[in-house]
Amino acid sequence: MDLQDQLKKLFPDHEPSEEIEETAAEPKELWVQNEPMICKFEKRKGKPTTIIEGYTGADEDFKILAKELKTRLSVGGTFKDDSIIIQGDYRDKIMAILKEKGFKVKRVGG
Repeated sequence: MDLQDQLKKLFPDHEPSEEIEETAAEPKELWVQNEPMICKFEKRKGKPTTIIEGYTGADEDFKILAKELKTRLSVGGTFKDDSIIIQGDYRDKIMAILKEKGFKVKRVGG
């Protein structure tokens, strides 16, 4: 007995709707700039952080980029003051991901 049969037994008067749900939206195309983005390493309160700055596009695009980086690296982070702050030293991986997307990246410090 599958889920639909169980629901029919619980709610005999209900008629299911035939609406198609869209679960996966198409990924939004990010604006790629000509100037390089800056990827730097800092220690904040004794813990390593990677900071990405220098994006001149819309804040929404930068937030989408931040979310994608955090998801692909499986780390925590935030978007603050026109910069992405990633927990840990992931400069090499972040630079590879950004170059794959077509961004120019400049490594600063160390």
